[in-house]
Amino acid sequence: MEGVKRGTGYLSLTMVVGVLMCAAVVMVPGVSATRWTVGGNMGWTTNFNYTTWAMDKHFYNGDWLFFVYDRNQMNVLEVNKTDYETCNSDHPLHNWTTGAGRDVIPLNVTRHYYIISGKGFCYGGMKLAILVENPPPPPTSSPLNNTNSSPSSISRGKIVLPMVFAIGAVWDTFLRFW
Repeated sequence: MEGVKRGTGYLSLTMVVGVLMCAAVVMVPGVSATRWTVGGNMGWTTNFNYTTWAMDKHFYNGDWLFFVYDRNQMNVLEVNKTDYETCNSDHPLHNWTTGAGRDVIPLNVTRHYYIISGKGFCYGGMKLAILVENPPPPPTSSPLNNTNSSPSSISRGKIVLPMVFAIGAVWDTFLRFW
């Protein structure tokens, strides 16, 4: 196979592309949604306080609520605030129950969500009210208080030097196979 031998450029090009792909993955900022298992290890069940469970959590646009429960007895209904407060499941806004006992609600709108279990279980505490917010902005870096550095030298240090090292690593890899 001619394309795999050293000196032909095929293996070198593969290595260069691989290094560049790795560099791109490292440079991409980490953004991820959270999948919240409602009730933690207890799941969606009776005799559990979901208000307390949700109290120290922040729910953001893009997160998911994951409900684990007995599919033969319970369900997952989204209702308005009044129906939430009175445990009325007669007119749900959305029935998230799929029948598997493993249901997911995408939190893709910033608003209040009111979730209950019908069939009388809401009166036993199976209800959850949360506020979904937009994620906070990424943290900003603090300005450098170095009087010897001009803004251009700061930029050069943050952008140019890492690029020089990356180009040098790619060049070194490229030359090894020539």
